Amino acid sequence: MNGGRIVIKNDSDFAFNDNRTILAGNTCLYGATGGEVYVSGSVGERFGVRNSGAKAVIEGAGDHCCEYMTGGHITVLGDVGLNFAAGMTGGFAYVLDEDRTFFDKCNRGLVGLERITTEEMQPHRKHLKEILSNHYKFTNSQKAKEILEDFDKFESNFWLVIPAASNIQDLLKATTANAA
Repeated sequence: MNGGRIVIKNDSDFAFNDNRTILAGNTCLYGATGGEVYVSGSVGERFGVRNSGAKAVIEGAGDHCCEYMTGGHITVLGDVGLNFAAGMTGGFAYVLDEDRTFFDKCNRGLVGLERITTEEMQPHRKHLKEILSNHYKFTNSQKAKEILEDFDKFESNFWLVIPAASNIQDLLKATTANAA
């Protein structure tokens, strides 16, 4: 994928309509260079591998999400599998960690983890809210709606995943410029 927008969502009458329903399979966004993807459900393994420019919002992922990522950003609003961000050298991810298990699932060899609650992270909170608003607009995601309605409650559960070699200030400037 190198442009456009893909929206994947359940029919509103689907009986098992929650964010844990797997709506996209393995290796989606492999090597993507641009575009946007919104999935109001979970995805399979190796989502966003070698992503170098696409932007995505998903509500859960299997193992190896964001592996070898070099650009773009991915927002995950649910559980992830093991080895998240292994070999990630660019881009960034926001991960909602409501059950406090993400730290052990993330491959921290090349990435750092930051919370978005400090004053310095205000541009990230703003950017994340815009991402969530778009996700809700395109998918009618109940998870996005729940977070937006009580963002102050949820913000302390989000991790910002960034390559260890990245300068947080440069990342914030790029995020602010992209959000404008």
